[in-house]
Amino acid sequence: MNQRAELPAHLPEREPSSIRAGLPRFIASMGGVGFFRPAPGTWGSALVLPMGWAGSEACLILAALLAALGWWALLRLPEARQDPSWVVVDEGAGQSLALAALPAGGIVGVALAFLLFRAFDVLKPGPVGWADRRKGATGVMLDDIIAGTLAAALLLAARWMGVML
Repeated sequence: MNQRAELPAHLPEREPSSIRAGLPRFIASMGGVGFFRPAPGTWGSALVLPMGWAGSEACLILAALLAALGWWALLRLPEARQDPSWVVVDEGAGQSLALAALPAGGIVGVALAFLLFRAFDVLKPGPVGWADRRKGATGVMLDDIIAGTLAAALLLAARWMGVML
């Protein structure tokens, strides 16, 4: 008797490896947001925007958590190492870093953090492009972490110059 005949009828017929990939896929797609269309990266970035009202420390903690979980998940998903569009945990981590440069609250600052991060992520200037060309989980995660860091640097510079965000 083969294994498929022994499975209850209500269980999906999946290979064991795809069942084990459930949690890493859930994390990499940030709960399935990565499957939204169009522009899944934009949806992934937008998902963390409410953290802009939680303060810098909360945003830094979220960025570190998403980065660590993202690397963990991507190391377990060979198909995700080529940065498919449904992997958006990297966008969540990078966007959280950009938000960490803001004081808590302020729609203008959150909107500017979003626009700057997305611009760096899409255009991939300098170090963002370099990181994007890296292989595997590091390349997938690092370009967005650098994009978030650059967006945060610009936001901090604007605040230092007296711009109210």
